Amino acid sequence: MRSSARRLALLASSFVLLPLIVGCAGASSRLAPASASPMSFFITSAGSGKGADLGGLAGADQLCQKLAASAGAGNHTWRAYLSTSASGGAPATNARDRIGRGPWRNAKGVVIAQDIESLHGNNNINKETALTEKGDKVNGSGDQPNTHDILTGSQPDGRAFGGDKDMTCNNWTSSGEGTAMLGHHDRRGTNQPPASMSWNSSHPSRGCSQEALRSTGGAGLLYCFAAD
Repeated sequence: MRSSARRLALLASSFVLLPLIVGCAGASSRLAPASASPMSFFITSAGSGKGADLGGLAGADQLCQKLAASAGAGNHTWRAYLSTSASGGAPATNARDRIGRGPWRNAKGVVIAQDIESLHGNNNINKETALTEKGDKVNGSGDQPNTHDILTGSQPDGRAFGGDKDMTCNNWTSSGEGTAMLGHHDRRGTNQPPASMSWNSSHPSRGCSQEALRSTGGAGLLYCFAAD
């Protein structure tokens, strides 16, 4: 009799515990975080709306961070691929020195470069791979409108221009006078190669306003890289 009573008690306790176990399992599955985005590189789907006036490097980085977060990749520290000129006693900033070590992947998980050297050498940046944070292609040469001019302010090796040559629209604070170096994300253009094929140093802009950028095939877009 005692053995039968013990079995009955164990059976009853299992019916009590089963809903609790199932409930906890369900709650855990609901609380599990979504898989992280593989993205560590993108072209901004929009610019500042003020031409090359991005609010300096800080404003450009903030734009990258905001767009990355909107795409579920805000867990990274994002940096705009931009160089600055020496000014007011402050040294120049090289775009290549502020974007981390790689590797970098687009929104689809495709590797565009393994490290800094390959990024500035034989990289995988082209119209098919240089996607926005949304995973969309960016219009290139032959499209309407053409928006393949990407702001960089950089030489082909990713470093700033030396001397008094400002290619950064007053360190990304001007929407009027000045000029900025641009790259072609689609590696195509009307100027002669290799400049036409340069992703980061193809030709200077006609000015710093939104209209000036638009006139040569741009929209004030940026490259953004995860630096961590």
